[in-house]
Amino acid sequence: MLQSRALVIALILLLSTTLPEVHSKSIFEKDRRDWLVIPDAIAAYIYETVNKMSPKVGQFLVDAAQTPVVVVTRNFLIRETTKLSILAEQLMEKVKNLWYTRVLGY
Repeated sequence: MLQSRALVIALILLLSTTLPEVHSKSIFEKDRRDWLVIPDAIAAYIYETVNKMSPKVGQFLVDAAQTPVVVVTRNFLIRETTKLSILAEQLMEKVKNLWYTRVLGY
C-alpha cells in the first residue's frame, strides 16, 4: 500500500494538475504556449481511470494535486515555459527575416 501511494504521489508531482484546468484546455489549440498540456491530458486520463476503479483514491489524487506545493510548482513551470516559447517564436521570426533578406534577397 505504501509503494502504491508513493507511486501515485510521484505521478501527481510529474503530471501535476488541477482537474478543471485539464478539461478547459485543448491539446490542439493553435496559439497555445503552455508545454504542459500533454502531461495535463495524461493526468486527466489517469485520474478518470483511477476514479472509476476507486473513488476514494480518485479523491486522494484531487486533494494531492491541489496542495500548495504542487500548484506553485506547476504555475512556475507554466510561466517559465511560456517565456521560452515566446523567445523561440521571436528567434524563428529573426531567422525567417534573415533567410528572406540575406539568402533569398527579398
